[in-house]
Amino acid sequence: MAKQAEKKSKYRKYLIRFWLIFSSIILLVFMLFFSISMGWMGFMPSFEELENPQSNLASEIISADQELLGSYFIENRMNIHFSELSPNLINALIATEDIRFTKHSGIDVRAFARVSYGLLTGKNMGGGSTITQQLAKNLFPRQPNRTFIGMVFIKLKEWVVAVKLERNYSKEEIVAMYFNTVDFGSHSYGIKSAARTFYNKEPNQLSVDEAAVLVGILKAPTWFSPVRNPERALERRNVVLSQMHKYNFIPDEDFEEFIEMPIDMSNFRVQDHIAGLAPYMREYLRIIMHARQPDPGRYASREHYLEDSTRWASNDLHGWIHKNTKPDGSQYSLYKDGLRIYTTINATMQRYAEEAVTEHLSLDIQPAFFRHWRNEPNAPFDFEPEFAKEEIEKIMEASKRRSDRFRSLRQAGVPQDSIDLNFNTPVSMRIFSWKGEIDTVMSPLDSIRYYKFFIRAGLMSMEPQTGFVRAYVGGINYKHFQYDQVTMGRRQVGSTFKPFVYTLAMQEGDYSPCSRVPNVQQTVVLPTGDIWEPRNSSRFKENEMVTLKEALANSINWISAFLIKRYPPQAVITMMRKMGVNAPMDPVPAICLGTPDISLYEMVGAMNTYANEGVYVEPMFVTRIEDKHGNVISRFIPQTHEAMSEETAWLMLELMKGVVESGTGIRLRLKYKLNNPIAGKTGTTQSNSDGWFMGITPDLTTGVWAGGEDRSVRFRSLALGQGANMALPIWALYMQKIYADTTLNISMEDFERPLHGINVETDCDKFEMQQWQQQKPVFFDDF
Repeated sequence: MAKQAEKKSKYRKYLIRFWLIFSSIILLVFMLFFSISMGWMGFMPSFEELENPQSNLASEIISADQELLGSYFIENRMNIHFSELSPNLINALIATEDIRFTKHSGIDVRAFARVSYGLLTGKNMGGGSTITQQLAKNLFPRQPNRTFIGMVFIKLKEWVVAVKLERNYSKEEIVAMYFNTVDFGSHSYGIKSAARTFYNKEPNQLSVDEAAVLVGILKAPTWFSPVRNPERALERRNVVLSQMHKYNFIPDEDFEEFIEMPIDMSNFRVQDHIAGLAPYMREYLRIIMHARQPDPGRYASREHYLEDSTRWASNDLHGWIHKNTKPDGSQYSLYKDGLRIYTTINATMQRYAEEAVTEHLSLDIQPAFFRHWRNEPNAPFDFEPEFAKEEIEKIMEASKRRSDRFRSLRQAGVPQDSIDLNFNTPVSMRIFSWKGEIDTVMSPLDSIRYYKFFIRAGLMSMEPQTGFVRAYVGGINYKHFQYDQVTMGRRQVGSTFKPFVYTLAMQEGDYSPCSRVPNVQQTVVLPTGDIWEPRNSSRFKENEMVTLKEALANSINWISAFLIKRYPPQAVITMMRKMGVNAPMDPVPAICLGTPDISLYEMVGAMNTYANEGVYVEPMFVTRIEDKHGNVISRFIPQTHEAMSEETAWLMLELMKGVVESGTGIRLRLKYKLNNPIAGKTGTTQSNSDGWFMGITPDLTTGVWAGGEDRSVRFRSLALGQGANMALPIWALYMQKIYADTTLNISMEDFERPLHGINVETDCDKFEMQQWQQQKPVFFDDF
C-alpha cells in the first residue's frame, strides 16, 4: 500500500509538473503573442494603420470620356476593387499560393504543420505563408534581421498582423489588397499597372493564360519576367496552370490547350510618365498644380509677375498642391496619394489631334524641308552668307548651354575645355526620326544640330461655351522634344493678329464688314520721327477701294495700317487684355501686323471669344479632383467675363468666314473639301519663321502653330512657309477626322445669329445696293 501510495504521489507530482510546464508554455506563448500584438517587442501597426494601410499610389489623369491619359507616380500603383478583378486572376492566385484561403483565418495550421514536417525531414513541402500573411508582409515590410531568433519574431508578427487583417477585412477585400500591393517588376506595382504594362488591358479583361503569367511572376519578378527571361516565365506559367488544373479551375481539354500556348508580349510597354495620350498637357498640369505663390524678387519683369500673380489668385488649379491640404493637415502629393484628376480632354479628339500633327509633318512638311535645304552648308539656318558662321555658332552655343548634358557637367565641376571636348566626342545614342528611333553614333553637338532640322508644331482645341480644352498637342514627340509649344512657347503671331484690329472697328460702330476703304500705301510717322511704311504680301486690288471683308480675307497689310491709324495701338492692347492675352505687347503701329510674341494657348482663348458671343472664357483643363477613396476634393468652374458685344463677335465671325470662302484659307474648301461654315485666319511671320492657322466652328475653336525651334530655321519660300501650308493642313486633317466620327456630335451648321438681330448688312452685294439706293457715294477717305 505504501509503494502504491508513493507511486500515486509521484504520478501526481509529474502530472502537476506537466500541467505547470504546459500552462507555462501556453502562458508564455500567450504573453509572447500579446506582447507582439501590443507592440512591446517592436513595431506593430495600429488599428488605424490596419484600417487605412499606406502605400504609394499613382495619381491618375482621366479624360472627359473616362480614358486613362497617364499618371504621376513614384511607384506606378493604382488600387482596384475586388469587382474589377478577372476570376482567372483570383483562381490562379488561390490555386498557386493558398488553396485553403477561404477556410482559414489568416494562419493555415495544416500548411504550417506540412512545412514543419518538411524542415524536420529535409523534404521540400512547399510554402506555408497564406495570402493574408503575404499581404501583411507587403503592407508592413520586414526589417532586416538575419538571426534565427529575429526571423522567428518577424514571422510571429506577420501571423498576428494576418489575424488582425482577417478580422478587419473580408476575404474579397484581402484578395484585392494583395493584388494592389504586389510588385510585378518592369516598374509595375499592383495588378492594374501590371495588366496595362504587360497586356495593355484592364485586370478584369485578362484571360486564363495571361492571369497565369502574372501570378507566376510574383514568385520572383525579375527571374520569371516574360520580357527578360521568357523561357523561365513559360515554365512558371505552366506551373500555375497545372495548379489551376489540379484544383479544377481549368477543365482537362482547356488545360492542354493553354499549356501549348506561347506567351504573347506584343503589347508589352513599360508605363512611364511619357506613356499615354496628351503628355504635354499632363506635364503642364503637373507644373501649374505645383506652382508656388509668385515672389516679386524672383521676377525680372513686373509685367510677368503681375500676370502670374493674377493667375495664382483667380485660378484655383494654379498652386493647387499648396492651396489644399489633407484632413491631417499635410500636403497632398501627386506622386503618392492616388488622386484622380478628371480633365476636359476628350481622348478621341486628342488622338485625332496627335495623328493630324504627325501625318502632316511626317508626310509633307518635314520631307519638303529636308529637300529644301539639301546640300546647303548652313542648313537648316537661314542667314545671309557673310553673317551665317557667326550667327550659327551663337545659336549652337546657346543650345548647348541649355542642354541637360551641359548642366550636369557644369554641376559636376567639369572645366569648360573638357565640356567642349565632351560635346565634340562621338558617342552612341538613340535619336528621333519620323520613321522611328535610330541607334547611331554622333557627337552631342552634332545631335543638337540634327534636331534643329525638325519642324515643330502645337495644337489646342476648346469648346466655345464651356472653355473645356478638348485636345492639346504641345509638340511632335514628348520624349525627344519636351518644350511645350502651346503654353511655354510664345512666337510672333503675324496676320492672325489682324482680326483684333478689325474688332475695334466693328465694336466702335464706325465700320461694317462691307465698308469700303482705300487699299493704298500707308505712311505712319513714329514718335522718333522715323517713317513706317508697311508692304503688302500680294498685289490684290492695290490702289482700289476694298471692303473690310476682302481686306481680311486677303490679309492686306495696308488696310490693317489704315485701321491702326484710327484706333491707337494701346486701344487694341486694352481690348486684347479683355480677351485673355497677357503677353507683353509694345503699343506701336506695327502691332497691327502681328509683331507681338503670344502663346498658342492665349491666341486660342482670345479667338474663342468670337465663338462665345463676345464672352471670354478661360481655357479649362480640369473639372474635379478626387482623393483615393473617391471623395471630391475640388471642383472647377469656367472663369468668364464679357470682352465685346455679341453683335461685334458675330460680325467678326462673318469677316473671318470670308478668309475660308475666298481668301488665304480657301484650300480648306478646294483641297480638304470642308464646305461647312468656318471662320478662320492664317498667319505668316517675317521670313516665314512661323505659320499659324486659327479656325472657328460653332462647337470648336482650334489653333495651330508650326515652325522651327529657332526663328532662323525656316523655309525660304512663301509658298512653303506660309501658314496656309504649314499650319492650316493640320487643322484640316484634325477636323476631317472629327467630322467623320459621328459619335462626337460636332456640328457642321452655321453660327447662330444674335437673338436681338443684326443691324448691319453682311452680304456685300446687298450692302452696295443699299448704299446706291440711299445715294451715298463712297469716296477715298483720308489716309
